Amino acid sequence: MPSKRKTAEEKFQLKELEPTRYDFRLEEEKTETPKDNFDKIGHRERMRTRILTNGADSLADYEILEMLLYAAIPRRDTKSLAKLLLSEFGDLAKVLSAEPHDLRKIDRVGNAVIASLKVAETLGQKLLRHKVEKKNVLSSWQALQDYCHAVMRDKKIEHFRILFLNNKNHLISDEVQQTGTVNHTAVYPREVVKRALELGATSLILVHNHPSGDTKPSKADIEMTKEIVIAAKTLNIKIHDHLIVSSEGQTSMKELGLF
Repeated sequence: MPSKRKTAEEKFQLKELEPTRYDFRLEEEKTETPKDNFDKIGHRERMRTRILTNGADSLADYEILEMLLYAAIPRRDTKSLAKLLLSEFGDLAKVLSAEPHDLRKIDRVGNAVIASLKVAETLGQKLLRHKVEKKNVLSSWQALQDYCHAVMRDKKIEHFRILFLNNKNHLISDEVQQTGTVNHTAVYPREVVKRALELGATSLILVHNHPSGDTKPSKADIEMTKEIVIAAKTLNIKIHDHLIVSSEGQTSMKELGLF
């Protein structure tokens, strides 16, 4: 007659088959009282009412960020985190454009928060880009500058961007061709012209950023721009401008008469 006693190995195997139970709620959420939840719901509803009544412009930057974080942290107060992010990065634009690895250094910032911030950043950039798409870029110059400033002002290393235009000066493509260091990006005129030919572009606007904040063109910037102008001219491709962007503003090399 078989024994009813289970060996230690059998007991271990049975235990392994048992479903794992894990409470995914954050510690802060476990200790919240019904009153805490009521206060939070009431606060969020009042914020929504303010927006619907007075518009989103009636909110302070920390309140806009606070509401943005609701989707990422639905069960916790987000005001303190919003204020902490603004304190760490300086302003709302810098919070949205912050690199994920820098955001992760902030307490309570995880993948959900980072994803929400990056979606908001991309949405803002798309709205600005929409203002220059399917239009004559040269007649929408301020909108173009606003777009370039938004996408490049807070980059910590240099990015060299090219806006490729057709014969109606409509945007064909907007591409980052090269990235570099904090004060240098290697740009090759032949590659710039080659890409323009591939896209069928008849003119270009060059854009790069200066992480230092100073938008004054360097000697290397001027020489590189002149080389691209010469290379493009041989194939009847016009360079409309070269914009230098930073968190402090932007400079047009064309307006300075540098090419």
